[in-house]
Amino acid sequence: MGSEVDYLVDLDNQYCRYLPYAAQRCGLVQIRHSFGKDKKIDRKHVRVNDQIRITPIRVVSETGEQLGIITTEDALNRARDSGLDLVEVAPNEKPPVCRIMDYGKYKYQQGKKQNSGKSHHTKTKEIRLRPKTGKHDIEFKVKKAQGFLKSKDKVQVSVVFRGREIVHVEEGRRVIQDVIAGLVEHGKIETPPMQQGRRIVCTIAPK
Repeated sequence: MGSEVDYLVDLDNQYCRYLPYAAQRCGLVQIRHSFGKDKKIDRKHVRVNDQIRITPIRVVSETGEQLGIITTEDALNRARDSGLDLVEVAPNEKPPVCRIMDYGKYKYQQGKKQNSGKSHHTKTKEIRLRPKTGKHDIEFKVKKAQGFLKSKDKVQVSVVFRGREIVHVEEGRRVIQDVIAGLVEHGKIETPPMQQGRRIVCTIAPK
């Protein structure tokens, strides 16, 4: 048989962590529980408001105050009177633990936390031009490259020579300089323009 201990329900991380009775933290709720193993709560199946059918339940107010064990109807009425939601945060407890909160705001904040934790893996995108590429086409390519840089990706600018175009190397250099001029506000030159066979290449990194 498991022993009765005090533990805290972590509303941010959505799991139960067993801690000493004296532990007190902001956003954590202290209750009693006869325990086995820690169990994660499946966020995809969180019950909210009328989805909570079982009664009675243990309720924590929007301020973290323990309201004790009350009927689900009373808890729902209190949440509605406050313009908030009743959210089941520990469904496997007996009775289940619910908290009064703004569930929409809570989900939004959790989404922001998850997104901020995602790291962006920088990629190198290439735009290709020709030595006789027109002004309109250059502007189009520059806007595309600006989008890559804003997304924190590198841009490789390549001016490709075909056939007898190789005799117009200076035209190719002019084109690549026009592109660089259009990207200076969004990036910095990582590799300066250099000729590699039948092309002139440079790399622009995001600022």
